[in-house]
Formats: sequence, structure tokens, C-alpha cells
Amino acid sequence: MDVMQLLSWACIVFTVGMFSTGLTDLKKMRETKSADNIQFLPFLFTCLNNLGWLYYGLLKKDKTIVFVNVIGALLQILYIIAYLHYTTQRRLVTSQTVAAGTVLACGWFYFTTFLPEGDSQLSQLGLTCSVITVSMYLSPLTDLVQIVRSRDVQRLSFPLSVATFFTSTSWVLYGLQLHDQYIWVPNTPGIFTSLIRLYLFWRFAAVNQSSSAYRSM
Repeated sequence: MDVMQLLSWACIVFTVGMFSTGLTDLKKMRETKSADNIQFLPFLFTCLNNLGWLYYGLLKKDKTIVFVNVIGALLQILYIIAYLHYTTQRRLVTSQTVAAGTVLACGWFYFTTFLPEGDSQLSQLGLTCSVITVSMYLSPLTDLVQIVRSRDVQRLSFPLSVATFFTSTSWVLYGLQLHDQYIWVPNTPGIFTSLIRLYLFWRFAAVNQSSSAYRSM
């Protein structure tokens, strides 16, 4: 197995593992028959991101990108359907889903109608997907500021932080091997944000445990 095959399998395993962390929320929704305290927009934005990268993979004829994002999109659609079933804010969630679908349809129409096939189409799609990916990686920074202030890491998911670190690292290495800046650049922030989250776990875990022990006495 050469380096590219190894990195390809690493991307598949770690990324599917990261997407599968949503199964915990799915299990919680089924057990409680409620979507309370579960955020909907991460499922929706991740689905849009998956579909964008799926299109990029198809244009680039990269089987690794295609396979990973097919699995990711299917899982996010499953989470979205479950959320729609259990939420009490069905009208709001439905309108958000319709709006996202409209944006996706407009984007697809633009890229297929107004851009010539070839490098121009691929580069603009890659840039768009990169911006979405970077924004998704940077979006938790506001939560991290609140965690530092409160010294409480209960709102962070340790498995997701670990999965994000290995997923981002594998895609950065994969993109560097392909000399594809649209793959390695947007995944670089994921390494730093996941390292920050892991540091916060290490820094404040003992504080949270001692506080829990104190409350239980």
C-alpha cells in the first residue's frame, strides 16, 4: 500500500467516524422522543458542505472525496429527517431546510449553467467549498470563549474533538500529496480548533470533576 492509498483510507475512516458522532444525538432523540437541547443547523450546514464536496469530487474524479461525502450526506439527511420528526419547532426547521435547498439549487444552477466546464468551474467550486468548510471549523470559536470564561467543558464533545483532529490532519496530508490547495487549506483550521478543544479538556477537566464531586457531597 503506497502513501496515497494509506492517506485515502485514513480520510475515509476518520471522516466517516466524525460524521457518525451524530448517531449519539440520533439515539438521544429516539430515546427521549424530543429534539430539545440538540442543534439543528450543524446537521443542515454539514449536509450542504457534503453535497458541495461531492460535486467537487465528481468533477475532479476523486473516488475518496466522492465516497466520503456520499456517506456524510446520507447520514446528515438521516439526522435531519429524525430532527424534523421529533422537533416541536417543525415550521422553523422546515423553512430552514427549504431555504438551504434553495441555496443549493441556485448554486448548482450557477455552476452548471454560467461556468464553462474545466479548471474554472473546478476552481470556483473548490473555493466555495473551502469557504464553507473554514467557516464550519471556525464557528465553535465563540463557544470556546464562553468555555474559557466559565471553565466548564461539558458542552464540548471529546470524541468529536478527537475525530475532528484526525480527520483534518488526514485531509491536509491528502491535499498536500495531490497538490490541491482547496483540500489542504480549508482543513488546516480544523487541526488548530480541535487542538484548542483538546487543550481545554486537559485544562478544565479536573476543575469540572472536582466541582461535580463537591456538588454530590
